[in-house]
Amino acid sequence: MRNMNDIWTGNLKVSGCLVAAIAAALAAAVVAGGLPPSTIARGALSEVEGQATGQAPAPPPASQAPQQPPEVSLVISGDPGTPPRYAVPDFVALSPDAAEMARTIAQVLWDDLAFERDFYMIPRDTYATVPAAQSAAQIPFDRWRELGADAVVFGTVRRTGDEVRVEVRLFAVRTRQQVFGKEYTGTAANPRLYAHTASDEIHLQQRNLRGVARTKLTFSSDRNRERVAGPIDNREVKEIYISDYDGANQRRITTSRQLNINPSWSPDARALAYTTFGPIPDIFISYLYRGVRENPTRGRGTNYLPVFSPDGTRIAFMSGRDGNPEIYVVNVDGSNLRRITNHPAGDTTPTWSPTGTQIAFVSDRAGAPQIYIVGADGLNLRRLTSESHADRPTWSPAPFNEIAFTARTGPGYDIKVYDLATGMTRRITFGEGSNESPAYAPNGKHLAFMSTRAGRYQVFTIGRDGRGVRQVTREGGNFTPAWSN
Repeated sequence: MRNMNDIWTGNLKVSGCLVAAIAAALAAAVVAGGLPPSTIARGALSEVEGQATGQAPAPPPASQAPQQPPEVSLVISGDPGTPPRYAVPDFVALSPDAAEMARTIAQVLWDDLAFERDFYMIPRDTYATVPAAQSAAQIPFDRWRELGADAVVFGTVRRTGDEVRVEVRLFAVRTRQQVFGKEYTGTAANPRLYAHTASDEIHLQQRNLRGVARTKLTFSSDRNRERVAGPIDNREVKEIYISDYDGANQRRITTSRQLNINPSWSPDARALAYTTFGPIPDIFISYLYRGVRENPTRGRGTNYLPVFSPDGTRIAFMSGRDGNPEIYVVNVDGSNLRRITNHPAGDTTPTWSPTGTQIAFVSDRAGAPQIYIVGADGLNLRRLTSESHADRPTWSPAPFNEIAFTARTGPGYDIKVYDLATGMTRRITFGEGSNESPAYAPNGKHLAFMSTRAGRYQVFTIGRDGRGVRQVTREGGNFTPAWSN
């Protein structure tokens, strides 16, 4: 078996079809010394000054009525057999102090739209030949058509003190029709949030795709170069971090100067479960909105590798409490502990099926570690893989029906994917460093993983087809990522 040790203030309001995003006060979980006060909500992150309140976040504001006339319902298409070609020029600054923000929002929106690979994004350095429009009425559609664009985004940004108003419109170049229009208001704290929100809404409207621009990653990191406190082994601290999906806005969550590893998101992205060595390894849940840290396993035995059930009510984990590594399930409040596996070999690294009715895990009961599936009631065990060494399974969300895992491929490891419908396995990394610990994005189109391809272990993302590798972290060593909903 492998070695087991081995927030945004935005106050964003959306005028349009979707419910407004929120910003909420947070006293983050105290982990042996505490987490600096911060604010968290799905999709953006920034620190908040002041003292922690420990209060729950305020309810989201009601949706505002659209301020634009109903837009034409139209999906922009490209030439036959090709994706539509999108252009995202710089947004227009309607106030002098909004210029930098206008450029940032446009660039981040371009990057967000490009990430899903559902559109062909025309490189922004080719826009110099197209006259810049100062209003929607001035958009030079003929020039954009000459550049090959099927769609063009026009946006404006107005800043009044700390309040920002961002307007985003999407036009079909051939028909010159507006097919999408939203207005967002909020603070200037995180301009990237406006781009992330627009990208997700454009993907939903145009491709019926749930984008991941407002999602987060979590991972453990040794970047602080601190040593573990107390009279135990002289080893480096690992702390839990979170970031935007693309690596921006990285923030430290734990400050315990202990070994904090294997973080896992709750389905609502309001909590993180992880293992802390203090010095005995045990499982903690930090409720990020409430500023509360709980210990559902209550210090009995050694407990590792927590992962939330899809409904957020239970945690599956590995424990040696009965003398052997086995898979257990417990309610998040610590009640109703149940042992799922019972075998003299080691069973570890659980992952839930999307329905919450099955658990995949790793066992060396047949010799080399392999991936198995068992019902959440402990019944109907079956083996999936026949690798020289398999580890760290992660079950894909619907509509995909597959399990990604780490497989030994010579001196290192690579990411493979097992198709549950066909029983076929495919490989998506090919020996560039050692590639391990995959975690699916909530739409199933991407995975995060850790790799040594750039030297020390760093977090990367990759498409489920093996394309589009991107490096997320660069500072220190970064390990075992998980992707929020």
